[in-house]
Amino acid sequence: MERIILRLWSLHPRYLDPQGLVALWREALLAQAVLQGNTRGYKSHPQLERFRARRNPVAAVGAYLVAVCDEARERGYAFDRTKIAMAKSHKPIPVTAGQVAYEWQHLLGKLAGRSVEIHRRLRTVQTPQCHPLFEITAGDVEAWERPSARE
Repeated sequence: MERIILRLWSLHPRYLDPQGLVALWREALLAQAVLQGNTRGYKSHPQLERFRARRNPVAAVGAYLVAVCDEARERGYAFDRTKIAMAKSHKPIPVTAGQVAYEWQHLLGKLAGRSVEIHRRLRTVQTPQCHPLFEITAGDVEAWERPSARE
């Protein structure tokens, strides 16, 4: 059985291929369910640490989901916005430049294998934008990006 790894990208969802965008939506909805206490799995997943550190973790993941839903709408997809528990704005969450760089390389690797044309278009991007919920700060890869959680 394949091990499922939760990936809540710090990168802007515009960079994801269709499979990646749909997967992000599903994984962020799962994260929302975990933070609401509605599921038994993934409770201690390291990707959730930055949301749990917020005063209102469900609002934080809701703000994350809103941006994913907005990107899907831009592409003509019909993600169900009513699934977002708390769709309101949230203060930016810091993410290190090292984390963004790590995720960028990770995403390029995934795209090279499954979405060659998108990879070709994105490989020249020098400074990728982060997800609108995040604000880039100085630093290396985040502590929650544990080697066992890396895909």
